[in-house]
Amino acid sequence: MDADWMSRPADDQILEALREHGALTPKTMGEHIGITNNYAGERARMLSKYGLVNRVARGVYMISGDGRAWLDEDLDASTLKPADDE
Repeated sequence: MDADWMSRPADDQILEALREHGALTPKTMGEHIGITNNYAGERARMLSKYGLVNRVARGVYMISGDGRAWLDEDLDASTLKPADDE
């Protein structure tokens, strides 16, 4: 199930690109799926906040186990809670 904070189809496309290509920057995500790097970065930060991707370095993201579960339709994103801002 979708959550209010999700943006489709962009979030699905970002997660698919990360699953297929491994760690990516927002610029590379955008190139793979045809969105701007600014929008890809905004969405990657949101996906990270909810645990669907992990930030592995400054500006570099990888899909998490929950992200894979979402793509496999084994996770209800509406049950995810945002991580506390650090």
